[in-house]
Amino acid sequence: MTSKGLVLISLLLICVLGATAQSYDDRRCKCVCPSPSAVINSTQGSHSDRKLYIANVPPNKCNCDGVILPRVGEDIKGKEQEFCPRCECIYENRNTTIIMVVVIIVIWVIMLLVVYMGFLICLDPLLNKRTKASYQEHTNEDDDGFISPGGSAHPMGVRGNVLNRVGHQQDKWKQQVREQRRNIYDRHTMLN
Repeated sequence: MTSKGLVLISLLLICVLGATAQSYDDRRCKCVCPSPSAVINSTQGSHSDRKLYIANVPPNKCNCDGVILPRVGEDIKGKEQEFCPRCECIYENRNTTIIMVVVIIVIWVIMLLVVYMGFLICLDPLLNKRTKASYQEHTNEDDDGFISPGGSAHPMGVRGNVLNRVGHQQDKWKQQVREQRRNIYDRHTMLN
């Protein structure tokens, strides 16, 4: 994926998140109250049945009179003094812009990791093909250079490029892992 494609996708995400962010308010009043039927039928009412009321009002109107009574005032007429003390109202202030920026950053990181994983998946067969074709046994790991028959030193030894060196290290690591597994399983069977 090119950088133009990533920029296009990120602009699209910003537009979509910007459009959805407009449907949410950064400030709101959230009230949790019992069901109006709990006050009207006080003998049959279930006190565990709670209702949530959300309104976009200023902080000084975040109470039963400003949020709940305009909605259910007709249902509980005459029982307001019994209903309102049971309500809990909380004024919430959040920043949806920061939430949107964090989501975009997380999506960018995930996209970069997916591109990197794709790159590594494409590079793996190339590394394995080159290392198997030009592999020669290297007996001295401390030897940094290889003296050719003409007497000149090659700074990178027998493996003349970075891909071969990385492939050699990968093969060496895989061999060490196989040997460690074999040792662990042999020791495990000897203990039993």
